[in-house]
Amino acid sequence: MGLTKGSVGGGARSSSQDKALTLKKRQPEDKVVALAGNPNVGKSTIFNALTGMRQHTGNWPGKTVANAQGYYSSQARSYVLVDIPGAYSLLAHSAEEEVARDFICFGQADAVVVVCNAACLERNLNLVLQTLEITRRVVVCVNLLDEAAGRGLKLDLPRLSQLLGVPVVGTVASKPQTLEALKQAVDEMSVAEERLPLQLPYPEELQAIVAQLAAELPEPRTPGVVWPNRCWLALQLLGDDESLHKRILSQLGLTGNEQFAERLAAARQAAAAAGFAPDQLADVLVGVLMRRAEELAAQVVSGGRNIYSCLDYKIDRVLTSRLGGYALMLALLALVFWLTLYGANYPSELLSNGLFWVQGRLEQLLAWLRAPLWLTDLLTQGVWRTVSWVVAVMLPPMAIFFPLFTLLEDVGYLPRVAYNLDRPFRACRSCGKQALTMMMGFGCNAAGVIGCRIIDSPRERLLAILTNNFVPCNGRFPTLIALISMFFVGAAGGFGASWLAALLLVAVVLLGVGLTFGVTRLLSQTVLQGQASSFALELPSYRRPRVCSVLVHSVFDRTLFVLGRAVAVAAPTGLLIWLLANLPWGDGSLLAGLAAALQPVAQIFGLDGVILLAFILGLPANEIIVPVMVMCYLQAGSLTELSSLPALRELFVANGWTWQTALCVLLFMLLHWPCSTTLLTIKQETGSWRWTALAFALPTVCGLGLCFVVSHLLALF
Repeated sequence: MGLTKGSVGGGARSSSQDKALTLKKRQPEDKVVALAGNPNVGKSTIFNALTGMRQHTGNWPGKTVANAQGYYSSQARSYVLVDIPGAYSLLAHSAEEEVARDFICFGQADAVVVVCNAACLERNLNLVLQTLEITRRVVVCVNLLDEAAGRGLKLDLPRLSQLLGVPVVGTVASKPQTLEALKQAVDEMSVAEERLPLQLPYPEELQAIVAQLAAELPEPRTPGVVWPNRCWLALQLLGDDESLHKRILSQLGLTGNEQFAERLAAARQAAAAAGFAPDQLADVLVGVLMRRAEELAAQVVSGGRNIYSCLDYKIDRVLTSRLGGYALMLALLALVFWLTLYGANYPSELLSNGLFWVQGRLEQLLAWLRAPLWLTDLLTQGVWRTVSWVVAVMLPPMAIFFPLFTLLEDVGYLPRVAYNLDRPFRACRSCGKQALTMMMGFGCNAAGVIGCRIIDSPRERLLAILTNNFVPCNGRFPTLIALISMFFVGAAGGFGASWLAALLLVAVVLLGVGLTFGVTRLLSQTVLQGQASSFALELPSYRRPRVCSVLVHSVFDRTLFVLGRAVAVAAPTGLLIWLLANLPWGDGSLLAGLAAALQPVAQIFGLDGVILLAFILGLPANEIIVPVMVMCYLQAGSLTELSSLPALRELFVANGWTWQTALCVLLFMLLHWPCSTTLLTIKQETGSWRWTALAFALPTVCGLGLCFVVSHLLALF
């Protein structure tokens, strides 16, 4: 049983997205169940609990941007369970809501489970009512009953079931035993006879026009297939959602039908004359839905405490304030960096020793196999040593950073960060969701680029993708901290030095964040002009983090995935570096010759030829930049590691480095081209080499320009 995803990045629909809406059953007798709900109601947690899969859950709207398919069995039958994107409404205003709506309407699901948050039921009933307008094969799952009880809320679920006319089940998704009643309700509903969908109290004039138009719509062409209510289809055809119009007409076989087009035009004209023009209809529908949801909630929800006395509200008054919110963000950023860098030292050393021990055994094996010496060196000193270096330097920081990042996400803090940063990003004509993708870039820029899928607007998604590399990934952190320690703090180390280094690193990162804002604004006024779009951001309740789950998911879903990509590009790079270092050119190696050729250009920017060549060869992985420098300075035939930071500083100083050189290297380490893994990811996400080239050029031009200015200013003093 596997997991099938259809990519949904927003903007124009693709064939892969359409395939995600027509999922085939594993067996003919299997039933298809759609799992719908608002963002942040525990929908993906229910999906994982039922299927036993590990679909990652996020604590902000838009985290699930693709349909995930899993399988589960009850005592009665087997099911294909489809976790569709979280949506607040089926009146689609985003890519997620469009995909959710299309699957509920045209995905041929035998039943729909709509998950609600018991702590804010009224707001969630909006989606329930819209789903019931389409089909009555619905099970309402009121989740997070424990949070509602903690707020003093009492819910009359049997009464709600009576009012809606469908089963209503209460659950606590983190407790799998509470899902048995949900399974039973799905068993009954998936084979129940289709009844007339819910009729909402729309104005009588509108209902009459809708009824006349619905009578013109044909019956579904496939007998026995679950089909949306024709009155709902007619109502949507009167609106102004052209993409939905095309979808409905295509499904009904009415595309190009001139006779029906005339009747539809007449119905729209009649609706406009009655005050229901296409651009006004959505407001009418929303008003009716909100009033009905309010009436239902008033009848089934009682108790509750004043929101202003809740602990969450009191915490948010600090975390989302202009002063306290930003101060805490910086403090947490410094703490995460310190824990990542200070905690990664020892495991990185152990891993390095272990991998280089394996290198010795490989050399012995190849010698026993009587392999040529050049082949042995190529495979061990070239490929294996480079891969080992990347793994030893990259894995421990990622294994610390990603769990810390996921813990902040799981506890509910990251949406507060998006809220705080929404104002500056909107000033740059972007939106607060870019803050989330920017923070993911601290772990890995490739992961940050993939995370840009949560941004609905194609323009703002491109802005986030193009500027993600302005924040340093974990592959650049070790070099940044080493330079800070050697030339600006002192290489002796210790608790105090590590904290000072972390604070200076925060200052460097803030420079990258500031440039992110500046370049985003520049792009918004030039090649990607447009106004910032608004987005709904629900601040979730603070929750106790699921530490074990976070550790497992962050290691397997993020750390190993990113590491695998890095290793795939590091291996051929190791081969190339070994060849350059061992092929003769003049009185030295080809590597030394290339460094000498780059020397005049590098000096313009306060660097030297070795430094610039190391950055070029470090394109596949930033982790090998310093080892390449060391190899060039020592004129070694393979990547070489020095035993300590003082020894590394001594080598650099002996080759002409000053603190000014270190500053320029630090700035260029912060701002240079993305690694090859990130570039390939950008190409995959944008589908364009043009945008990929721009993503390469932007940080590179900024980095070289900043190095040029700094080096020449310092030369004046």
